[in-house]
Amino acid sequence: MGWTTEAHILKGRRVDEAGLAKLMAEPDSLILLCFQGDDLIGSVHLQRLTDDKGYLGMFVVRPDLQGRGFGRSFMREAEMTAQRIWGVTRMSMSVISLRRELIAYYERCGYALTGELLPFPFEDGLSVALVKGIELAVMEKELPAAHPDWN
Repeated sequence: MGWTTEAHILKGRRVDEAGLAKLMAEPDSLILLCFQGDDLIGSVHLQRLTDDKGYLGMFVVRPDLQGRGFGRSFMREAEMTAQRIWGVTRMSMSVISLRRELIAYYERCGYALTGELLPFPFEDGLSVALVKGIELAVMEKELPAAHPDWN
């Protein structure tokens, strides 16, 4: 459902409870939840990769609310959270390379393709490819200077 669906290229799930628990238990890793009132409308995984680089993944906004600016605001809040907690100056993400419309969205949010491609993690057995050529394109963004009051 929604313009961000992957149902035409993947069957199955991207993460399960065990995978989520593993991510949450890793050092320098957290899940942010986005609420509108009492309604959960989005979530994102953040992780510190190096002293200056964070990772933004599993970014989602409820499909019926997409296209209203929630995603862009939530993404910026996630980036600022990574800056505030870990002092990172760059963010990285990986996107299925076949998802041109999603890559274009992230480019509009300031991310750029690095040219690095990674294999899609099919070994976890959660997802099955419906098309050939599924791999992950790495994108990065330089973050604006952190707010001085965060220290």
